[in-house]
Amino acid sequence: MNQLCKVLIVDDEILVRQGIKYVLDWEREGFQIVGEASNGQEALDFLKIEKPHIVITDIVMPVMNGEELTRLVKRDHPDMEVIVLSSFSEFDYVRSTFQNGVADYILKPKLEAEALLQVLKKTRGRINGLESERAPQDHSLSVDSLLSRLVSGYKMELDADLVKVHFPHGLFTFLGCEVNRSVLKDKHYMNQLRESIEEMLKEQVPGLVLYKISGEQEGILLLLNVEEKRWPETVLAIKAFSQSIAESEPELRFTLSQDFRQFGELAGVYQESHLKLQQYRFFFPDQVLLIHNELPALGAEPEKFNLTPFTEQLKRLQLEEAFTDLRQYVTAISLHYESDIFQFKSFLGNIIFNVTNQFSQIKDLEEQKYALFRAIDEAQFAVEALGILESFLDLVLEQTAFQSHSSSSNANMKKLLDFIEEHYTEPLSLTDLARHFHFNPSYLSSLFTAYNKEGFKEHLNKIRTDKAAELLRAGEAPISEISSMVGYGDHSYFCKVFKKYTGCSPSGYRRQYYSQE
Repeated sequence: MNQLCKVLIVDDEILVRQGIKYVLDWEREGFQIVGEASNGQEALDFLKIEKPHIVITDIVMPVMNGEELTRLVKRDHPDMEVIVLSSFSEFDYVRSTFQNGVADYILKPKLEAEALLQVLKKTRGRINGLESERAPQDHSLSVDSLLSRLVSGYKMELDADLVKVHFPHGLFTFLGCEVNRSVLKDKHYMNQLRESIEEMLKEQVPGLVLYKISGEQEGILLLLNVEEKRWPETVLAIKAFSQSIAESEPELRFTLSQDFRQFGELAGVYQESHLKLQQYRFFFPDQVLLIHNELPALGAEPEKFNLTPFTEQLKRLQLEEAFTDLRQYVTAISLHYESDIFQFKSFLGNIIFNVTNQFSQIKDLEEQKYALFRAIDEAQFAVEALGILESFLDLVLEQTAFQSHSSSSNANMKKLLDFIEEHYTEPLSLTDLARHFHFNPSYLSSLFTAYNKEGFKEHLNKIRTDKAAELLRAGEAPISEISSMVGYGDHSYFCKVFKKYTGCSPSGYRRQYYSQE
């Protein structure tokens, strides 16, 4: 059998990759697209598994550009040929890739079937063993290509005889297997997983026909063709298999589309059932197998959330009421699995934006705002996004309660200071003060220090010393009398404290004052 010339497409724009994939009947021309990558690094990872003969690469890409990719491909795989895609403005880069051994280039504005095919054939002629070979007439390759084009939305003329040969049964359905994105590039694992699914199905459902759909972004997609009478046992087999494999690989998720009877319905069911099941996964993260025909009944779509009363409740600090209404609404839209995911996330972000603006004086909320927007945007499931919102609401309650408590504490502290100012001449202790204001003495001591940067005793001594200094400056009152007038029962202790705060004894302070007049 003649060997097809294997081609890898590398471009960061998915539309460009799709355009190249469907501009030619590749197999008929003797070529086979074996993969695609969105940057040079992904391409290098792919080269370790597959060995394409030709790499078609864009020049400007994130992570690793086409210039660097070309250099590494020609260094490590000198037999591989590279064709560069470029725009007019990138031609200086193209010139440098020729120095690294690139085979040819194609200007993107002129990317048409005839020009592309001409460059491909010319490049194939440089590869030993592939020159001038034509494609084998293998119908299975044509079916793969046909399915890939149909699910991508291309209108095709269907060959009824070919369809009948390859799909002999009366019932069709799509079986999808979603995997963690981190293993999507592991071709060996993906092939093993697909083969195990196919083996299980063929063993459990006699006569089953299945084809892999190439280009699935989230994992594996199979088109199943079964006898109508075997549909119930097919569903049971898929249910049993998905539950079984999920025990050893809990991150795997499966979807089973609406069943259909006409091959021509394939593109419509792919769009309206398979792709929508993938979207519904956002709201059903724990359900291993989502079956279109067994989705829960959907109630009426929740009415739009009214932000006006919500904002009024925030202004009046009726947070419990406001958040209860909000929680009821987000729960309702999370249960309505047809909700648009983008709008769902936008709503949560909008709530965080509004609440943060309402409490703009709380720095913690403002500082976390953008991180929360990003976290919600990256959330894979509704429950994850709701968890982020819930944490935010808890933070709002905590911070607003702290601020309220702070205001209240400020009012209490003023009363304490006023009381000390009015009663400093009396025997006054922290315990007396705490008893008067119904505080715990330890709590009062901490609160006093936190708000005044000095302890209760220091504050009281400072007031008494200031008052004593006023009396010393005011007249001839004996120092022992002044000591009692400012609340000190022990004269010597008064002198000691006064010297500590003013730097001199009461008598020395008085002499110093009068000597300056």
